[in-house]
Amino acid sequence: MANKTIDPAELPRLLELACARNRARPARLGDWEYLRFTGHFKSLPEGTAAFGDTVIWGYPKIGRIFQLKTGLAAQLDAPFWIEEKIDGYNVRIFRHGDDILALTRRGFICPFTTDRLTDFINPAVFAEHPELVLCAEVAGPGNPYNEGSPPFIPEDVQFFVFDVMRRNQPDFLPQQDRLRLLETFGLPGVPQFGSRRLSDWEEIGALIMRLNREGREGLIFKEDSPRNRRVKYVTGNSNLSDIRVSDTSIQQLPAEYFMHRILRLVVFMEEHGIEPTPELCRELGQSLLGGALATVRQFRDHHKVFHTFRCRFRQQANAELMMQTMGQRLGAGQVRQQRLAEEGDYYLLEFTKVLPKTTGLLGHLLDGGIVFD
Repeated sequence: MANKTIDPAELPRLLELACARNRARPARLGDWEYLRFTGHFKSLPEGTAAFGDTVIWGYPKIGRIFQLKTGLAAQLDAPFWIEEKIDGYNVRIFRHGDDILALTRRGFICPFTTDRLTDFINPAVFAEHPELVLCAEVAGPGNPYNEGSPPFIPEDVQFFVFDVMRRNQPDFLPQQDRLRLLETFGLPGVPQFGSRRLSDWEEIGALIMRLNREGREGLIFKEDSPRNRRVKYVTGNSNLSDIRVSDTSIQQLPAEYFMHRILRLVVFMEEHGIEPTPELCRELGQSLLGGALATVRQFRDHHKVFHTFRCRFRQQANAELMMQTMGQRLGAGQVRQQRLAEEGDYYLLEFTKVLPKTTGLLGHLLDGGIVFD
């Protein structure tokens, strides 16, 4: 990886400089205080968090290839490991004092993920290896961030560990060491498809087509080399799913969001010999139109556009912290609690997120306003 480990003696000065240049800001959630990096600074990427003299490195961005065969040949040296890409949100899980916390991709402590850790992560891993940082994807319809979720998770959420780091270091554990760690402590991991070479193109192509038929998101390719380069590649159907889920946010997202997914779909179809059947064309049209029409109707009924989320918490206090932190980040008027009630072993939190741009645009247009193209 390009980033380098920080000399502990340099850390205080580095953090001071980052704050002075507005690249890091003090953050607090409950009793936890830390510094969150809002942008790349020196060797520290956005999303890095510092808890005193402990640095939790930000997770690096992974480049995307549109063409599978030529993309792998251009970006990777064989052999490489293949793992499933899960449609969820990225977290880093680590021990801080007596607590086990979860950070989001942008470096915020997540009350929801932290609350649910014991449902999925064996805490013994941190008792024996307190220096480790588990990088995981959290996915499922019961999450507080994403509307979409994998079709194989019918309710609530699941965790999938895909990398392991160490505190104060940017590097990942080698693949075999990570897999042994997951097995030893019974940690949930992303599905693995073994090591392959560029000459295994037909087998890789058959794998991605199977995932496409199953409605799964795609694959991550990790080069088995000192530079540890990674690339990601998604299925054609995942692009349709993205468009379908995001169409209600059409004014919140740039037009490129939708056009890039249509381009990814077209390139996927061309490479894998998929014809634009009437059924596929109808599915794309429905993905584009269905959500937008539902959005207009929602505005007429409620005078606002919003998404509803339902999440299970072990502790009521963490559900309240979740509402507090989202209100601070998004604005109190954009996040509204609908219900918080005890159900079985959990507290069920139901809340809505208002989409201000879409709400404002539809309010203007449906009230007779004009726009200049």
